[in-house]
Amino acid sequence: MNENNNPEIIRQEREQVIELGSDITKSDKGNIYTLTIIGQVEGHQVLPETVKSTKYEHILPLLAGIEESNEIDGLLLLLNTVGGDIEAGLAIAEMIAGMKKPTVSLVLGGGHSIGIPLAVCTKKSFITPTASMTVHPVRMTGLVVGAPQTFRYFQRIQEQIADFVTSNSGISKEQFEKYMMATGEMATDVGTILYGKEAVASGLIDRLGGLNDALSALHKMINKQNKDAKNKKENI
Repeated sequence: MNENNNPEIIRQEREQVIELGSDITKSDKGNIYTLTIIGQVEGHQVLPETVKSTKYEHILPLLAGIEESNEIDGLLLLLNTVGGDIEAGLAIAEMIAGMKKPTVSLVLGGGHSIGIPLAVCTKKSFITPTASMTVHPVRMTGLVVGAPQTFRYFQRIQEQIADFVTSNSGISKEQFEKYMMATGEMATDVGTILYGKEAVASGLIDRLGGLNDALSALHKMINKQNKDAKNKKENI
């Protein structure tokens, strides 16, 4: 039986679309895995069923499978997230940043808070003109010990996030931290909201564009990767 017509494979692909918001598109330009990061990034605490969330324990093994698969040529990451768990978000971002396969992100709607490292972790990043990104300091809910060590812990986490973002984008650390600590941009809060053009102008995101632009960039990267692999094979 042809693999593409295998009922079990078809069922598994449908389940991935429903459960993970993911899909594999196969064409003569290459096979692209589309993965969505939506709602709130769920960490070690389970969120209520009424909250749309992305579960990191689903995403991490999925990314490892994409990197190892001979059937997938590139990854398209679609983002519309309010942020969420810092460690979970950074874990996903680090996984994607460490992939050799072509990766492209597209911010749609919003890529807020920990969604920023997720937006910049790919080899090329895009944002639509109407999308927004909120840069703000680390927050924590629940019981917090009012001690100097707590504030130092917050500072170290913020430094980790700033280091990751600035090493994976064109924004300077000074500018990113300035956006993070701005006091005149948000009501009753500290931080900055950047919209499409502003995010690109700051160097945070590579280009302004939509789905076609993101796919075109990914196709070019896949084509270059295939040519490089062919040349390497011919030179052996």
